[in-house]
Amino acid sequence: MNLKSFLLDYGERVPGYDVTVINEREARAAAGILGLLGMLVIFIGIGFGHVIVARVYLTFLFIDFTARMISPKYSPSLLLGKLAVQNQKPEYVGGLQKRFAWTLGWLISLPMMQWFVLNWDITFYKVLICVLCLALMFLESAFSICVGCMIYKFITRKSPTLCPGGTCEMRIKEPIQRFNPIQKAVAGITIIALISGIYLALAKLEPKTFFGAFLHEAVLTKQQLQKEEELKYQKAMEKEFGDDDF
Repeated sequence: MNLKSFLLDYGERVPGYDVTVINEREARAAAGILGLLGMLVIFIGIGFGHVIVARVYLTFLFIDFTARMISPKYSPSLLLGKLAVQNQKPEYVGGLQKRFAWTLGWLISLPMMQWFVLNWDITFYKVLICVLCLALMFLESAFSICVGCMIYKFITRKSPTLCPGGTCEMRIKEPIQRFNPIQKAVAGITIIALISGIYLALAKLEPKTFFGAFLHEAVLTKQQLQKEEELKYQKAMEKEFGDDDF
């Protein structure tokens, strides 16, 4: 294998396709597996302070994305995804755009190795990058939305072929894909309710974990946080001296 083939022939050669391809079903399954593990890590590792859990996962994530950049054939998560969907019909997407997207994933995992594996230096914004990584995995696994592929298209200024979800092809939406007015209203109300519910849960409920405290402070203004601290101090004083007779 020469350098040119290594750079340009990423993925598999499949008869009937002009470019090397990746099985999108395997990629989505792998993203779902990594996303599920990542959610467990945030809950157990970061939320309850079990550092070793987070370190093992992030090391695995770094190794996995490193393997993906070199060859998708030997990525641990892609092999698990392949095992999970081996009885489903393949859905082929262009290989180069997926490599670009996974290279971005590797670039995200690289500083996390320094922050959380080599040195446990946790801050809200560093954890937020982890959450961003999980959000990108969720978009790929649940909706077949490859943000890295979109960035690849923007940078190269040319339309790639075989995009996830068939988004490269210009087409008219079919009737089943369109919203009637009632559906638009229900969807809009649902989105507003979800956003409001998440905000109220983060802002009003007392955080029970380390990461929960981070999120709680992130959604409140400085004035709200100061007022909250004053109320805590007042309650502490009442508890300490409330029963004293003067």
